[in-house]
Amino acid sequence: MVMQAPLSLLCLPCAGASAAMYLRWRRFLPPWVRVVPVELPGRGARMGEAFVEDFEALVARICSEQAEAMRGDFAIFGHSMGALLAHGVARRLQASRRPLPRALLESGCAAPSRRDPARFDGGEDDASLIAELRKQGGTPEEVFASDELMRITLDTLRADRRVCRSHVDNTAGASSPPLPLPVHAFAGRHDDIEPSAMAAWSKETAGVFTLDWFDGGHFFLRQHEAGFLAALARHLPTQTHLHAH
Repeated sequence: MVMQAPLSLLCLPCAGASAAMYLRWRRFLPPWVRVVPVELPGRGARMGEAFVEDFEALVARICSEQAEAMRGDFAIFGHSMGALLAHGVARRLQASRRPLPRALLESGCAAPSRRDPARFDGGEDDASLIAELRKQGGTPEEVFASDELMRITLDTLRADRRVCRSHVDNTAGASSPPLPLPVHAFAGRHDDIEPSAMAAWSKETAGVFTLDWFDGGHFFLRQHEAGFLAALARHLPTQTHLHAH
């Protein structure tokens, strides 16, 4: 009997969010995909821990904490800030000669070489952050209605903006060689990321590159969840093995 070999899919959250944003996916992705929602320090089940506000330090933490999940076949997905972290993790694994993911799946984030470093300057007062959350459209209404949930979200978002600000792209200088693995990018047609900034993910890989567009804004993956997850599953690397009875 031919069976699909299992694949661990590590999922990194966007700024201000926790790993809970990926729990639903377990019901919708194929049974051979093991969804691994990665909880970052300072949120969700790790609320009691201090935030890690430096990009490289956070990437190093993910690489060490998720070492077990990155054994065997695995792929890494990230949305927005999570996409940047996913790329950082793949680069760190490459630099330390550790096994690489079978694929990198990058959603709702400009390629590292096309990021605007000034985007996260200023605007860290509550009112500015709330306006940003409203504009992006991914925050449930009950969060805005609850002072406690709003405070948790704003504290997390503030820490994550520092993570994004501390990201330094080195593609212009002594850059790493392109990643020897497929990169699949996903974007919303009404997001404010330039199409060329999404297409620039192609420069990060020496392998296959794809770019899928969806209707919707920054959170197209929620607005069109079924279509998005179908596309995601289609791009996951498949590898069958024979199972003898």
